[in-house]
Amino acid sequence: MSADRPFVLTIAGLDPSGGAGILADIKTFEQHKVTGFAISTANTIQTENQFYEIQWTDLSFVIRSIETLFANYKISAVKIGIVASLFDLNQILSTIKKLSPSTKIVWDPVLKSTTKFEFINIESHLNLHTILSKIDLITPNYDEMAILFQDSDLKSFWKENQMPTRILLKGGHNKTALGTDLLFLENEILELTPSNKNCSEKHGSGCVLSSAITSNLALNQPLFEACKNAKIYIENYLSSTTTLIGYHYV
Repeated sequence: MSADRPFVLTIAGLDPSGGAGILADIKTFEQHKVTGFAISTANTIQTENQFYEIQWTDLSFVIRSIETLFANYKISAVKIGIVASLFDLNQILSTIKKLSPSTKIVWDPVLKSTTKFEFINIESHLNLHTILSKIDLITPNYDEMAILFQDSDLKSFWKENQMPTRILLKGGHNKTALGTDLLFLENEILELTPSNKNCSEKHGSGCVLSSAITSNLALNQPLFEACKNAKIYIENYLSSTTTLIGYHYV
């Protein structure tokens, strides 16, 4: 393995279509010139058009996989995708923090598939607050934000200093400024506006964006720069085809 490439890990589901999950993440990692590892939290039966079935990986197997990789490699950043429960997410986060407190963690909170299959139920928002405090960045869309923060106005939530992590609110469902993402930092909210590219909807676009951000963080880019450059990457991906599966390129 190349010594000058940082190690990056995705912990997410396996989508056999390659449009989402660990296959999409690994494609994104390679384009960013980081060395990518993957741990599957679930096997799925799906295409880019339809979700059929999921088989979760046993949590203890996931944890042992994490422990093995961290024992052998200095992993700079981790992207987390679908998990079976908040309990599993917390165990995964606690394991990473114990093994490598400096590793950056990005969670793409995939709560439901586009066909409305529910991956994770937010049982306790009190527990969720504690869990989010262990994460460097989460990347929800507007629908996911409403579930995570119980339909709270995110700007008011931020002003009241109740945010346990930094949030990139994706702008695909932004009704007032379509495509404009909002990055909520501790002391400011930054806008990431879209380009004029002719973008088409893609299966797994959230996975690609979050893994691009994770790659950029591993390359020591500041958070805003990491998000800005990831937005350029995802727009290239969204404009690469008119189908639901795109091409990866820098």
